[in-house]
Amino acid sequence: MGLQIYDFVSFFFTVLLDIFFREIRPRGAHKVPKQGPVIFVAAPHANQFVDPLVLMRECGRRVSFLAAKKSMDRKWIGMMARSMNSIPVERPQDLAKAGKGTIRLVDRKGDPLRVTGLGTQFTKELMVGDQISLPKDVGVSAVVEIISDTELIIKKEFKDLKAIEMLTAPEGSKFKCMPHMDQSNVYKTVFERLNAGHCVGIFPEGGSHDRAEMLPLKAGVTIMALGALAANPDLDLKIVTCGLNYFHPHRFRSRAVVEFGEPLTVPPELVEMYKRGGPEKREACGKLLDTIYDALKNVTLNAPDYETLMVIQAARRLYKPTHRKLQISQVVELNRRFVAGYLHFKDNPKVIEVKDKVMHYNTQLRYHGLRDHQVDIQRTRRHAIRLLISRVIQMIFLSFLTLPGTLMNLPIAIVARVISNKKAKEALAASTVKIAGRDVLATWKLLVALGLMPTLYFAYAVIVFFYCGRFDLSLKPRFLIAWASWAFIPFITYASIRFGEQGVDIFKSIRPLFLSIIPGEENTIIELRKSRHELQKTITLLINELAPEIYPDFDSKRILDPSPNDRPSRSASGTNLAQSIFATAAQPLNQFLGIDGRFEWERAEDSDADDVFFFLNPAGAIQGRSRASSWGAGAWTPDGSRSRSRSRTSSFTSGQIQLGEGFRLEALTELPRDRPFAEVTRRLSVSRKQKHGLHLDEMSKETEEVDGGPQYMKNGQAVDTPPITIQNMDDPMNTKSKEA
Repeated sequence: MGLQIYDFVSFFFTVLLDIFFREIRPRGAHKVPKQGPVIFVAAPHANQFVDPLVLMRECGRRVSFLAAKKSMDRKWIGMMARSMNSIPVERPQDLAKAGKGTIRLVDRKGDPLRVTGLGTQFTKELMVGDQISLPKDVGVSAVVEIISDTELIIKKEFKDLKAIEMLTAPEGSKFKCMPHMDQSNVYKTVFERLNAGHCVGIFPEGGSHDRAEMLPLKAGVTIMALGALAANPDLDLKIVTCGLNYFHPHRFRSRAVVEFGEPLTVPPELVEMYKRGGPEKREACGKLLDTIYDALKNVTLNAPDYETLMVIQAARRLYKPTHRKLQISQVVELNRRFVAGYLHFKDNPKVIEVKDKVMHYNTQLRYHGLRDHQVDIQRTRRHAIRLLISRVIQMIFLSFLTLPGTLMNLPIAIVARVISNKKAKEALAASTVKIAGRDVLATWKLLVALGLMPTLYFAYAVIVFFYCGRFDLSLKPRFLIAWASWAFIPFITYASIRFGEQGVDIFKSIRPLFLSIIPGEENTIIELRKSRHELQKTITLLINELAPEIYPDFDSKRILDPSPNDRPSRSASGTNLAQSIFATAAQPLNQFLGIDGRFEWERAEDSDADDVFFFLNPAGAIQGRSRASSWGAGAWTPDGSRSRSRSRTSSFTSGQIQLGEGFRLEALTELPRDRPFAEVTRRLSVSRKQKHGLHLDEMSKETEEVDGGPQYMKNGQAVDTPPITIQNMDDPMNTKSKEA
C-alpha cells in the first residue's frame, strides 16, 4: 500500500514541477542502476523540499529520503514526507540552545583544547559527547571532559581564523550547546531499506542553503554505506552522486539540470578498516567521504563566490559561437569546466586581465539595460521600427490573453510572495550558513499555491453557481456549469502561463529595438558590439591556449556532446497531454500572429539557460544568431544520431522526428561543417540555374568522380563535394519536406 501511495504522490508532484519549472533536464540518468540497493547522494541542497522532488522525478527509482524530524513534525509536510517513505532524522542543530555566558581560549598556542568560560554553567548545560558551536558556524567541537562550570576540554581545536579571533577576544564569544544524538535507529532503518534492495537518498551537507558552493559534507553517508556492507558483505551496494544545478532556483518557470555521476562501489579494504573500529574506522569514513566529495564536484558547479559565477557565465556566453544552440545540460558542463579552468589559472595575468574586461562589459550591459545576445543583432532603423511596432502589437494582444488567468491567480501570487519572503527571513535568522534564505522560497511558493489554488478555484465555482441563478436555470444545470468552470480554470491558468512567457520574451526584446531607432544611440550599440567581438576573440584565444593543460581531450572545434543515452525529462503524462492540447490549439494563433515566428509552443529542448531571444522570419529561419560554443557538434536525435540543427516549429505532420515531449521537429538539411556557407552558395547557384533552364544532365557533365578516392573532378580540379544530381540535391529555397 505504501508503494502505491508513493507512486500517486510522485505523479502529483511531477505535475507541480512541470508547472513550476520551465524545463528540467536529466544528464547521465542512464547510469542509475535499474535494480539493487542504491544510496543517492545529492548536492548542493539549494531548494529545500523541492530538491528531493526533482531527484525523485528524474532518477527512475523509488527513493526513501532522509528528512529532518523538525520538518516532518509539521502537519502537512510530515504527511507528504511519510507518504514518500521518508526517514526522519533528528539533527543536533535543531535542538541547539544558546549557552549562558561566553567562552574564550586563554592559552591558544600552549593549550588549544582547554576552553574557559565567563559566567558559564558547563556542568548544567553540557554533557560529555555534546558539542559547542560558535556563531555563524565558524567552528564546532565535541566536549570530551567537563572540569567545572567555567572550564572544559574539547576534542579538536578551533582552527578557523574567525573562530580564533572570537575566542581570543577579551570578552570571549557567544556559543550554543548541541546535544549528542543517538542515530542508531536511523542507521537501522537505512540498513533495512538497503538490504531489501531499495534506494535511500541523502543530502550530506546537512541542510539547505543558498551559497554558490557546496558546504562541508557530513560523515553520516559513509557510516550508512560502510555499516550496511559490514553487516552484509554480499550486498551489491552502489553510491550514485547527483548534482542539482538550478538557473534561478527560487523563480517561477526557471530551468534545472539533474546530473548523475558514475555509480561508486565501496572498496572492500575500507569495509575491513571500518569493521576494526577505532582510528581505522574514522580513516575509512574519511577516505570514502573524500571519494564522494570528489565525485560530487564532477556533477556540480562550485564557484568561490557569486561575482566569480557571474563572470564565468558571461565568459561562457562570449566563447566563440558557431550558430548552434546548447542544451542546458551542456551549458552546465561548460560552466563547470570554465570554473575549473578559472580556479586553476586565476593567478595568470592574462586571466586576471580578461576577468576585468568581462566585468566591465557586464557593467556596460546593465547600464544600457541589454542582454549579451542582443548586442550582436544588427538591423537597419527601418527594419527595427517595423519590428518594434510588430512586437508591441503582439505583446498587447498576448497581454489580453494572459489577463484572465493572471487576475484569477493574482491573490495566490501575492499571498505566496508574502509568505515565502517571511519564511526566508525566518530561515535566515535561524541559520548560520544561509546568505539570503532564498533556498526556502520555491518550497513555500509551491506549498502556498498547493493549499490556496483548490480553495480559490472552488470559490470561483461557487460564484459561477450563484451567477447562473440569474438566468432562471434549474439546480442541476447550475451545478454542472459550476463544476465545469472549476475543472476548466486550471487550463486557463496554464494557457495564461504559456502566453505570459511569450509576452515576457517579447518584452525583453523591446529595449534593444527601441535603442536601434533613437538617433545617436546606434553608436552605443556599435561600440558595445565592437567590444564584444574583441572580448570574444580574446577569450577564445586564451581558452585555446590554456585549456589543453587541464583537458587533454580539448578540441577547439567541438563542444562536449550530450550523451546519446540521455533521455528527455520524466514529465507527467497529464502534463504532456495538456502541452499537446495547448500546442494544437495554439496553431491557428501562431499562424495569425506569426509575423516573426515567435509563437512556437513546444518545449525548448535545446534552450540556453540565459533566455536567448531568437529573431525569426515568417518561414522560421533564424535572422539573429544562435548562441553556442565553437566546440559544438550539434544536437542529438532520439535514436542517438547527431543532427546539425532542428526546427523550432511544433508540427504533427508526417515525415518528421518525434521527440520526448510529444512534439515533432522537422529535420533540416545538413551542410558540410568545414565550408557551410560555400555549400549554401553552391546550392543557391544551382537553384538559380535551374530556374533559367539549365538542365541537370548538362551540369553533371562538368564533374566526374576521381577513381580510388572520395574526391571529385570539376573543370579539371579535385573537389570534396559530390556532383549535384536529382538524388543528392536539396533545394534550399524549398522549405517543404520531401514527404509532403
